[in-house]
Amino acid sequence: MKIANLFTKKKPTVSFEVFPPNEIYSLDEVYKVIDELAKLKPDFISVTYGAGGTSRGRTVEIASKIKNKNHIEALAHLTCIGAETSEINNILEELKKNNIENILALRGDYPKDCTDFKNGDFAHASDLVKFLKEKTSFSVGGAYYPEGHQDTNDLLDLFNLKTKVDSGTDFLISQIFFDNEQFYQFRDKLKKLNINIPLIAGIMPVTNAKQIRKITSMCGCSIPEKLRKILDRYESNPKALKEAGIAYATEQIIDLIASDIDGIHIYTMNKVETAKKIMDSIENIRAEFEEAV
Repeated sequence: MKIANLFTKKKPTVSFEVFPPNEIYSLDEVYKVIDELAKLKPDFISVTYGAGGTSRGRTVEIASKIKNKNHIEALAHLTCIGAETSEINNILEELKKNNIENILALRGDYPKDCTDFKNGDFAHASDLVKFLKEKTSFSVGGAYYPEGHQDTNDLLDLFNLKTKVDSGTDFLISQIFFDNEQFYQFRDKLKKLNINIPLIAGIMPVTNAKQIRKITSMCGCSIPEKLRKILDRYESNPKALKEAGIAYATEQIIDLIASDIDGIHIYTMNKVETAKKIMDSIENIRAEFEEAV
């Protein structure tokens, strides 16, 4: 099923994101993660890859497993930075062969320490979205930044997002954020711009203080005082920090669902236990909107 059609059947959706093999997780371990996440019955699972498309092949392979073996909708990330049209077409053919119907269209990050990098045929995510909608039948999602993209100012970021939506984006998934009030203010701005496609909130449970500080510095996401106190208090106690971080993420999710969010997307960091604890905590809340389907 195309993810765009999910929102006509249920709301909110609940989904997970996983990443391909790296120096920590082997392919077999990633598959085990997906098998366990599948038991939690998400509406879809997205699979990402590294800067510069360093694991694109694995992304297609893993998305195929999610779709064809776990029988859950897969959302394959596709970045366009540095890509030629022919390269994008080859990836699209592979996705089609594997029955993948959904793509998250992203610009992607510039590879580090690359002096001879070429921009390719797509300068912006909106260019990729337009290409996909004109040439293919994929359901296409896009990214948005509730606190603004770090490469632009607030006004330009809204303009770029509007362009991306007008190019044919079917739904939007947010970068991580930890302050729901900032999200609600951003959502109000989008309504004024007549951006009315489904908004999915991206939530990352904080289980590692050093890691989350690095991630927030890279993506320009702020750490509110309430979360900062948790990090400062429990940074030297990993078990306590994990417990507090999961509670904080769960509180965010409960508030977002109560505020009529279209979907929740949990950045699992391939940690099944964390995702399971959150899903257990919202079991009755989720049962309420599952019954409405």
